[in-house]
Amino acid sequence: MPGIVGIISQHPAHECEAHIKAMIASMQHEAFYKSGTCSVPQLGIYGGWVGLENSGSQICSNEQKNIILILSGECFLDSEAATGQKLIQLYEQFGQRFFEKLNGLFNGLLIDKRESKVFLFNDRYGSQRIYFHESDDNLYFASEAKALLRILPKLREFDPKGVTQFLTLGCTLDWRTIFRDIHILPGGSLWTFEKGGCRKEKYFSPEIWETQPRLSAADFESRFQETFQKILPRYFSTESKTGIALTGGLDTRMIMACRPQNSRNQISYTFAGETGETLDDKIAARVAAACGIEHKLLRLQPDFFSNFAAHADKTIFATDGCFGISGSHEIYFNRQARELATTRLTGNYGSEVFRGISTFKPLGLSTELFNPDLRKKINSNAGNFSRQKEDPMSFAIFKEIPWNLSGSLTAGRSQVSFRTPYLDNELVSLAYQSPDSIRKSSLPASRLVRACSKSLSEIPTDRGFSGDNSGLKFLCRRIFAEATFKTDYYNNEGLPRPLAAFDPAFKFVASKLKLAGLHKYLHYNNWFRHALAGYLQGMLATPQVRQSSFWNPAFLDRMAGEHIAGRKNHSLEINAVLTLEAIERLLFRELPRNN
Repeated sequence: MPGIVGIISQHPAHECEAHIKAMIASMQHEAFYKSGTCSVPQLGIYGGWVGLENSGSQICSNEQKNIILILSGECFLDSEAATGQKLIQLYEQFGQRFFEKLNGLFNGLLIDKRESKVFLFNDRYGSQRIYFHESDDNLYFASEAKALLRILPKLREFDPKGVTQFLTLGCTLDWRTIFRDIHILPGGSLWTFEKGGCRKEKYFSPEIWETQPRLSAADFESRFQETFQKILPRYFSTESKTGIALTGGLDTRMIMACRPQNSRNQISYTFAGETGETLDDKIAARVAAACGIEHKLLRLQPDFFSNFAAHADKTIFATDGCFGISGSHEIYFNRQARELATTRLTGNYGSEVFRGISTFKPLGLSTELFNPDLRKKINSNAGNFSRQKEDPMSFAIFKEIPWNLSGSLTAGRSQVSFRTPYLDNELVSLAYQSPDSIRKSSLPASRLVRACSKSLSEIPTDRGFSGDNSGLKFLCRRIFAEATFKTDYYNNEGLPRPLAAFDPAFKFVASKLKLAGLHKYLHYNNWFRHALAGYLQGMLATPQVRQSSFWNPAFLDRMAGEHIAGRKNHSLEINAVLTLEAIERLLFRELPRNN
C-alpha cells in the first residue's frame, strides 16, 4: 500500500538512510509505484514515500527548501484536492493551526528547518495507518508494519493480546497491532519533535463534534442536502479518469444524483461473481445508463481460483494481515478497476456515518479451535467487548472504521487512489447534529436523491427504497428485499450454529426458490468446499499450521473434512487459521533481513 516511512534518530546518517531504502523496498509491491527519500541529518530525521503514479502521495518543499512535506493520501481544500505547495503555504500562514484545517484521508511528515521542528500527523480518523515502534531515543514509523519488520527483526513476533483481540473480533483494538511492540498512531495525532524531545498531542478530538447542538429534522435535512451538494465536487476533481464503484445502494445513488454537471471523464463499474447477476449488478447498470455513463461488470475469472494461493499471499502481505484470506478478492478486483481508472470514488462508510449500521461484533469462532489457554482469553475478551461501545456514532467513525474496516481500504489503495465523500469533515460534523428521530433512517438519503434527480429516485435500491417510500407497493418491496437479503446471508455464511444441521436443506430450498444470489457474490463458504478444497487441505496439512501453539490439533484434524463434506460451516475458522499462518510465513520468516 502507498504511504510514508521515517526514522527519527541520532544514529549515523548512512545507517538511517540505508534503513529508509530497505523500508521503501518492502513497500514496493507494484511496478507502477513511485518513491522518494529525504534526509535532514542535523535534525535526526530521515523519511521517504511510496505512491501510485498520479496519486496524492508526494514530497515537496517551499522555494527556500527550508520546509519539506512528505504526504500520502489527499487533503481537500474548498472544491479540489490541494497540492503539496498549497499545503506548505497554509502551514507558513497558520503555523501549527494548519493541521486543524486538513480535510481528507492522509498521513504525513512536515519538516520545518527554520524552527528545527518535525511534525508527524495523520487524518482525524486514523484511516490511513501509521505503524510505529519506539526504542530508546529512536522512533521508527511507516504506513506498513512490514517496513518496520524489515529493518527490526526483533519485532517479528506475535503480540499475545493483539492476537487474542484479532481472533475475538477480527481486528485489534485501542491502536494495538498483532505485532509485538508495534502500535498504530491514533487518529488526529500531531507529534512534534524538537530539541531531542517529542510532544504527543492531538489536533482534533471527537468531543468537538459530539458537543454540537442537535438540529430539528427539517433543519437537518435542509443542511444535509446543501452540504452534500457543496462538498461532492471535491471528490470529482482530478486530472485523471474517475472510476465510480457503483452498487445498488443509497450511498452511491446519492453520489450519482448530486454528481457535478460539469464533471467529465468518468466510468462506473461493479464487482461481480463468476457468473450471474446480483441486484447490485442490475441496479448499478440502470443507474449508469440513466446518467449516460459507461458501466462495466468486473468479474472473478478462473485464474482467481487456479492461482488463489498467490492472491491470498498478496492480500496478507499488502495489508499486513489486517485483511484475511477471505479478502483475497479485493486486490484482484481493484487491479481490474485500475485498468479503467486510477482514481476510485466509492460510497464507503455512508451507512456507518449516517445510518448507524455496524457489523462490528465478536466473530464467534468455535472455542474448540483454540488451545486451552487461548480459549480462556478469548472467552473473557468477547465478554468485555460491550464496554467498547459508548457513543455509537463516535465508536463507528473513530474506532470501527479505522480498526475493523481498514483491511479493504488498505487492499484497494494498493491499486487505486481511494476517495469517499462520507468521511469529509463537513459532512461528518453535520452527521453529529442529526436528531434521534432520523439518525438511523434512510429517508434523508432517499429525499436527497429525489430532490436532485427524480429519474434516479424512481429506480429502487437493493433494499427497496425509491422516490415513493410509502404505500403497499413500497412495503412489499421492503419485505422482499429484507427477506432475500437475510436468505442470501444465511445461504452464504451458513445458518447459526444451533441450526447448522439444517443448513443443506436450507440451501436446497433457497436455490429452488431462486432466493439465493440476489445480494451476495462472494461465496468463500462454498468455494472452500469446492473450487478451493485442494488449497484448503494442502494448507491445513503444512507443519507450520500443525505445529502452531494457537490451535487444538484435534479440531484441525477434522475441520477441513467437516467443511468440505458440508456437515459444518468452518469458513470463519479457516480464515483465522490460514491468515495467521500467512502472516507468520510472509512477515516473520520470509521477509528479507538484510538491507
